[in-house]
Amino acid sequence: MDMHSSDMHKFFINNNNHITAIEGNNMLNKIIYKEIRILIYSIIMALGSITLSYGAVIPQDTQLAEKQEIVRNNGSEPASLDVDKVEGNIALNIINDFFDTLVGTDKQGNIIPKLAASWETKDNKTWIFHLRKGIKWSDGTPITANDVVFSWRRLTDPKTLSPYGSYFADASVVNGREIMAGKKKPEELGVKALDNSTLEVTLEKPVGYFLQMLAFNIASPISEKVVKKYGDKWTQPEFFVSSGAFKLAEWKVNEKIVGVRNPYYWDDKNTVINKVTYLPLSSDVSDLNRYLAGEIDITFTIPLESFASLKQKVNSQVHISPILSTYYYAFNNKKPLFSDVRVRQALNLTLDRNIIANKVVAQGQIPAYTVLPPGIGGFKFKQPDYASWTQSQRNEKARQLLSEAGFNKEHPLSFSLVYNSSDLHKKIAIAATSMWKKNLGVIVNIQSEEWKVMLDNEHQGKFDVIRAGWIGDYNNPMSFLNIFTTNQTNNTSFYSNKGFDNLIRKAGETNNKEDFQQALNIMEKDTPIVPVYYYVTAVLVKPYIGGYYADLIGRISTKDLYVIKH
Repeated sequence: MDMHSSDMHKFFINNNNHITAIEGNNMLNKIIYKEIRILIYSIIMALGSITLSYGAVIPQDTQLAEKQEIVRNNGSEPASLDVDKVEGNIALNIINDFFDTLVGTDKQGNIIPKLAASWETKDNKTWIFHLRKGIKWSDGTPITANDVVFSWRRLTDPKTLSPYGSYFADASVVNGREIMAGKKKPEELGVKALDNSTLEVTLEKPVGYFLQMLAFNIASPISEKVVKKYGDKWTQPEFFVSSGAFKLAEWKVNEKIVGVRNPYYWDDKNTVINKVTYLPLSSDVSDLNRYLAGEIDITFTIPLESFASLKQKVNSQVHISPILSTYYYAFNNKKPLFSDVRVRQALNLTLDRNIIANKVVAQGQIPAYTVLPPGIGGFKFKQPDYASWTQSQRNEKARQLLSEAGFNKEHPLSFSLVYNSSDLHKKIAIAATSMWKKNLGVIVNIQSEEWKVMLDNEHQGKFDVIRAGWIGDYNNPMSFLNIFTTNQTNNTSFYSNKGFDNLIRKAGETNNKEDFQQALNIMEKDTPIVPVYYYVTAVLVKPYIGGYYADLIGRISTKDLYVIKH
């Protein structure tokens, strides 16, 4: 969600006649402050002069199976399917199939139209979006600009308690922060419907990656009419309406969620799959066994102990894809136990990432020393000094720090580490706690919690150290660094540093590498988290599933898939 290295954005017109953000010189500032009109995207397809490709692309001479149905393991039971109340890939994997955003990204990361057919801006602060003609919800009623306004206000409203409540504030939509703070009403958010098919969004300042933020699933509109009529029950199958290629047909908690093809989807003609079933299997072994038994077409992951043998036996079915995501352990920075930075630094230093990434998981993951994945936004950031040390040097420094903080054999550091139920997370937790015990004499109690329980406890601060991971919502350092700013709704480590906050606010305006680097330096010194490794997606896909592709934030769109005759 890749761009060439530099400090500012510029724009170029590609062969699809739209303007795409890439990294360059100070062109963006020149464009903004000279107030030159920039046409960000003009869709000529409405005039019939251009055709853009969506959905499944089936090679010639491919024979399709008569039964176009797919079973995917989704790893766990989602806490909700309410777009304004979800977080994490467990729910968003399904949201991605059921709902469309105004804009999306193609396989090259270019912005493409979805519910919006075109958009423009004069100054990169006021944006006008034109919805597609005739788009409908899955119940056949029109999708309007008022639905978008309702949805974004609801997401931002503190009463909704959305984990992504600060999303549009982070995007600098006018009054977003004041609404979050309870100083203004949700109706004052800088978004309004000019008519049923025209949306106006006003930003407080230019945001170079604004369209990328709108391509993230959390920005998907939901039906105002249905939500107001049924309240929180609107996500039940009998009331549920969607805008994407699929609609909810069945939801049996802890058993399965079933989506069926949405005949009112604006691009239904390019959808092939008629039914998709999502299973909530958290056991990697069960996932694999049911795949081998022919009951699952796409797994959620691959068991660590089976990876090497599967690469040998069914290599073509093993799919490894890079992803903008970081696996880490978060300290509860509000707890007195972790108020001493030396404790946090010691635990960070003595975790041997090379062993975890290359021996425990060993599927192509990269050891992580900062929260930012390599190359994010086209930038290359300086690594912390300790990244070049030997593990022995790190351990020695860690022992010194922990001793200075008052912990030793007679008074050992002791805490609990929580992870969500998963064979993978358990193995990593065992490895990490063994390292901490061996190198520092730390006593760690590890405990497993169901996904929904862990999320609740995480937001309420009911943990010492917790397993966490973040997938970039868009391809920019802000997508990672912003979640560690004070009072950000996804800041579940409860980290707070005014200097860091100010730099992130500045970096959001400048998109300048040095501003990001300074903020990263502060975060590395404060050590609110322990980065472990950078993810890859590792899944098994049946050879008769065509069109498989995982994007840089790990999304697999079922509408792109098809079942080959077998």
